[in-house]
Amino acid sequence: MDRSGISVLEASPSDEIILAEEEAVISRGVGIVQEVKSDLDVGKQTEGNLVLTNLRLVYVHGAEKEVDLPVGTLSKKKLYVSDVEELDNIPWDPSNITINLSSIDLVRGHHTPGLAPKLEVHWNDGVAKATEFVEQETGSSRRRNLNDWAKVIERLKEGKQRILLLPPPPDRDSLEGKVLLDLDDMQEKGLMTIQGEIETKFGADLEMDQVEEACEALVAQGFLKRTTKSSEAPFYVKVSPLGEDDLNQ
Repeated sequence: MDRSGISVLEASPSDEIILAEEEAVISRGVGIVQEVKSDLDVGKQTEGNLVLTNLRLVYVHGAEKEVDLPVGTLSKKKLYVSDVEELDNIPWDPSNITINLSSIDLVRGHHTPGLAPKLEVHWNDGVAKATEFVEQETGSSRRRNLNDWAKVIERLKEGKQRILLLPPPPDRDSLEGKVLLDLDDMQEKGLMTIQGEIETKFGADLEMDQVEEACEALVAQGFLKRTTKSSEAPFYVKVSPLGEDDLNQ
């Protein structure tokens, strides 16, 4: 148990769970590592979401949607995200990349002034390969960036990463279950966004008060955390199984 009373595992559980998800990541493509020199065969650069589970690293390019950069960002560039809410329902795309953590030989984070945070991965699935993932949503408010994923991945490989075991989730057909499913992408969302996404996905007709009540119930149960003060418009995010090592901060 940790101090909150939630069970903790020192090694990864056998069931696959999403630990972190970074939106609008640039994938440099996959390169074959040569005997003398390692180069990325960049090809066409793509943009999608990078998902870390307790078992693998997954880059998802299909079913992307266009979103604006956060308020306050000077660039007018659009971002493209491919949110993953269910691991068994990832659309196939030739640009998708799946890397089993057990096959990783080297993982390195890069973050230097003036350059975007980057994650470099080398692995062997019968053929030695390498790739890079570059973060786009940067900012001074962030405590963790894509380069911070490297240490967590190393601890996962070694079976030393602490993972919180959350309570059994509510029934998927309940409103609480639908809210939790909507927030499985590990992204912070406001009530209007949650309501709209649930209504679109499930064909529901909801009142804002219903959604807020369900969110607050999930907060009380330890599934979500409220990221704004009580006097402000509520925003919620799913509690990370990584606990203090939460990469979505």
